[in-house]
Amino acid sequence: MNRGVAVISFPGSNGDHDAVDAFAGPVGVPTRLVDYRETNLDGFEAVVLPGGFSYGDYLRTGAIARFAPVMTALQQFAAAGGPVLGICNGFQVLTEAHLLPGAVLRNKDLRFHSHWVHIRVESGETAWTGAVADGDVLTMPVAHGDGNYYADPETIATLEHEGRVVFRYCDADGRLSEATNFNGSINNIAGICNQGRNVVGLMPHPERAADPVLGQPDGLRLLNSVLSFVGTTV
Repeated sequence: MNRGVAVISFPGSNGDHDAVDAFAGPVGVPTRLVDYRETNLDGFEAVVLPGGFSYGDYLRTGAIARFAPVMTALQQFAAAGGPVLGICNGFQVLTEAHLLPGAVLRNKDLRFHSHWVHIRVESGETAWTGAVADGDVLTMPVAHGDGNYYADPETIATLEHEGRVVFRYCDADGRLSEATNFNGSINNIAGICNQGRNVVGLMPHPERAADPVLGQPDGLRLLNSVLSFVGTTV
């Protein structure tokens, strides 16, 4: 039986090994790279969709990965309450697969952004934020050209009302501004969750900020959160 964390690898993924290293190393749990052609996720306690450029971002970011064979098993896993984390391109895939609402569009300045950002925790009540508190400010890197989160006004209102906005771009003191909202996301949104709070998507990369040797371990706090959600058997 599989145990621990599954990291899905699509053609073009470039954050899959980073995610495996973060969970197997600093988090310290069994972790396996799962090929996109696999159709069974039985036994895994958590699933991660990593960053990168699945299928070369052809057609639209995440649009082709949505139809990968593994996605049927992922939808079943999520429907059963299993914790799923979509990082950057993984977030885009989750929106395309309708596991999360809305869409992730081109950055407002049409430029690729690769730098460190601050994000404020808006909801500690998800599978991936149990080890942080509302209002905490985390620092981690971004690397995307399509990170501009968009949804229709009704969907945004629902996300806000239900407390499903999980992260917002901010400054080091947690203040929101247009300047910190570098990609143009509505309401400075950097990450959201589903209604069950077990599926979370965010654009910043916690797996690239999970080891003190890299200079910033804030991402480890998010990745560790899944341990308390599923128990220490992960």
